Amino acid sequence: MAHPQQLGFQDATSPLMEELLHFHDHALMIVFLISAFVLYIIVAMVTTKIYDKYILDSQEIEIIWTVLPAIILIMIALPSLRILYIMDEVNDPHLTVKAMGHQWYWSYEYTDYEELGFDSYMIPTQDLMPGQFRLLETDHRMVVPVESPIRVLVSAEDVLHSWAVPTLGVKMDAVPGRLNQTAFITSRPGVFYGQCSEICGANHSFMPIVVEAVLLEAFENWLSLSLQDL
Repeated sequence: MAHPQQLGFQDATSPLMEELLHFHDHALMIVFLISAFVLYIIVAMVTTKIYDKYILDSQEIEIIWTVLPAIILIMIALPSLRILYIMDEVNDPHLTVKAMGHQWYWSYEYTDYEELGFDSYMIPTQDLMPGQFRLLETDHRMVVPVESPIRVLVSAEDVLHSWAVPTLGVKMDAVPGRLNQTAFITSRPGVFYGQCSEICGANHSFMPIVVEAVLLEAFENWLSLSLQDL
């Protein structure tokens, strides 16, 4: 959950988001080192009056400043490609949920169970209970078991939407007539918030996403109660 004056990312709740945070720190450290080195060179050239003709024209220095950036780019590219391939992997999901975007709400279908589905609307401000978050709470949450691979099929019925939950490291566009898929694993129980991340009309900012990760026993109890209500 984001909080005011937060400078960094939200706490990771999935192994994928942890990998993304590690890569962010890795790349940011390289940027800091390059920035410090360039700043040192600029200050040194401005303040000193001593120069050497071998620095002004040297084959060795030209080789260094050609090869060194290539090595740095490789150090950034290899971890990035690894994470990209991890993000595309969907291995033996224990549960499949279809998220359908509408103007302006989400509907969820648990495709492993017959006729288990519901619409998820934002709770108006005047109906919020104490402790609930404005513009983020929904009347029905997407409930998933913790530490289980979850596949989410994402599509839309009218215009472009985007199903995004930052703390899970998940963001997938919902395109009418097209079925996209993504996957995640929640590493701990909790309630995780997201919002539509594609401008989709007048009420774009009023279609939040709430994912509630619970223990397997609690998920089975919720599942049985939901099936009884059908």
